[in-house]
Amino acid sequence: MPAPAAPSLALPAVAAALALLAAPAASAGPPTPIDLGRDKFVQCASCHGSDGRSTVIPQYPKIGGQSAPYVVNALKAYRDGRRIGTFAAIMAEVAKPLSDADMENLAAYVESLDAGK
Repeated sequence: MPAPAAPSLALPAVAAALALLAAPAASAGPPTPIDLGRDKFVQCASCHGSDGRSTVIPQYPKIGGQSAPYVVNALKAYRDGRRIGTFAAIMAEVAKPLSDADMENLAAYVESLDAGK
């Protein structure tokens, strides 16, 4: 009899990304930094949860509601190799393709998430 399969983290990650894509569209007009950041957050949601509260993988930090300047500084530190730690290698790979504008927009979205829920 075959051993039961290990639980997969892929399904929760896919569900989190789909929840972000289903978010209500912004009002007419040019996209705001929060709108642009929401688009970039899809990759973040696979680990930090669609609300930034680590609902997917409990060991990952809660980032929802974190201040925008902190998020920008952290992403730049990961990208530039100045931040080390348990998940630094993963975060460095995530941050490397982001432009400074992407980081600012992403930080605006993260800060907009209600961390109090």
